[in-house]
Amino acid sequence: MQDKEVMIPAVERAVKCAAFALDKKALDVKVLEIKNISSIADYLVLATGRSDRQVQAMADSVKQGLKPIDKAIDTEGYDEGRWVVVDFGDVIVHLFQEDVRKIYNLDDLWSRAPQIEIPEEYLWEHKEK
Repeated sequence: MQDKEVMIPAVERAVKCAAFALDKKALDVKVLEIKNISSIADYLVLATGRSDRQVQAMADSVKQGLKPIDKAIDTEGYDEGRWVVVDFGDVIVHLFQEDVRKIYNLDDLWSRAPQIEIPEEYLWEHKEK
């Protein structure tokens, strides 16, 4: 596969995942750098949706958007749409419904992880008010 020869750094792919989730009106999106804290991945992307359909749409957007540069190793929880995990190896994307995100509280679990800034151009929440 030729397009795999040009590998985009994990941090850029993580930010792209955030952007693709934001494209589907995701809320409270965070990109956390965990490579110095854990061996499970280099980056976590956390995002919230308001319904199972929105969470599924966010997962579809992330997978389709990254398809030209990276393929998901695994996807879990898609059918229920309450907590979908899309695993790209060095980037893991967690897409939650609000109540599920509060219960599992990954934000606190990974509170020591530095947060990567998401470029303003991808953010929608404060633009529509």
